[in-house]
Amino acid sequence: DTSLAEVNSFSPSMPISPSSMINQYKFEDGPELRDLFITVDDPESHITAIETFITYRVVTKTSRGEFDSSEYEVRRRYQDFLWLKSKLEEAHPTLIIPPLPEKFIMKGMVERFSDEFIETRRKALHKFLNRIADHPTLTFNEDFKIFLTAQAWELSSHKKQGPGLLSRMGQTVRAVASSVRGAVKNRPGMFTEINDYMETFSQKINLLDKIAHRIYKEERDYFNEMKEYGPIHTLWSASEEDLADSLKGIASCIDRCCKATEKRMAGLSENLLPILHEYVLYSEILMGVLKRRDQIQGELDSKVDALANRKTEKDLFSEEIGKLEDKVERANNALKADWDRWKQNMQCDMRSTFTNVAENNLRFYEECLATWESFLASQTVDLHVEEDSEDRP
Repeated sequence: DTSLAEVNSFSPSMPISPSSMINQYKFEDGPELRDLFITVDDPESHITAIETFITYRVVTKTSRGEFDSSEYEVRRRYQDFLWLKSKLEEAHPTLIIPPLPEKFIMKGMVERFSDEFIETRRKALHKFLNRIADHPTLTFNEDFKIFLTAQAWELSSHKKQGPGLLSRMGQTVRAVASSVRGAVKNRPGMFTEINDYMETFSQKINLLDKIAHRIYKEERDYFNEMKEYGPIHTLWSASEEDLADSLKGIASCIDRCCKATEKRMAGLSENLLPILHEYVLYSEILMGVLKRRDQIQGELDSKVDALANRKTEKDLFSEEIGKLEDKVERANNALKADWDRWKQNMQCDMRSTFTNVAENNLRFYEECLATWESFLASQTVDLHVEEDSEDRP
């Protein structure tokens, strides 16, 4: 992994721009190894007598042998993405499944079914599928393949083959029973450390998410007021003949700063806010994964306790314990590997995101500073010209 010290060092062989270095770090070796490319685009509104919903086109291009074709195009609605996520969690309970955007906007940023909402969701769904495609295990999940390739009626038929109501109720009862049993007795120290890390991470990322939204709101309010500030100087110049040029110059500077602010806001809404909120959702997912791992551990602990309290049926219990020990080991190994992978991706995403924010801020302030310095220089020249003309006899 590239350290921050290396990022901040300057050498002839290293790109000076942090963003170009991060892009090089992230994508230098990746594209040649990929064999599955997914695009989510072309949202369409559907209005029926019962509901209104949006579908998105999902285009898949692949060179994998297990696919019957090299390219697929299907349309999916949000409920289909939810189904895929639930199937992945069911098949891989101790892997870190990428988050989906919430069904409804909670922070009042945009209205549901507005163009901004639809585009924000499209980007999130696109990222969701591509994170699955890049995952070494999830990418080969059969339900994921069906999601990418099946037509609407085929997917609907496949969904009906899922577990019945009684099976789902049984899973729910077991989950609730496990949650009230208390702490797991034999949890390995590594997972306690991960749990402690995620509790702290969750607090910090939620706080950053709230602050970022507050900054964006304040920036938007500032932008809206600044849009009214420039035209006032233009109107004022019409009634002040001696100050007309200066007032028009100020109005022009304000207009340029207004456009720079708009670009800065776009950078926040497109880069910073989505990444922070995605990792807010990731923190919730990680805590759920840890609980599911503890549930598997709890099943093993309960069988070991039962064996200790019973003298009969030892062979039956020993066989069940052996299977549960294998299940716990598989769960632990899966989570260990996925944890290392997730943490590395998270650090890379955060480094890239905050570097982009820093660069956007630098560009913003440099542009505004250059605008006002240019205006001041023009006023200084005009002042010298006036003084020279007054000194002449």
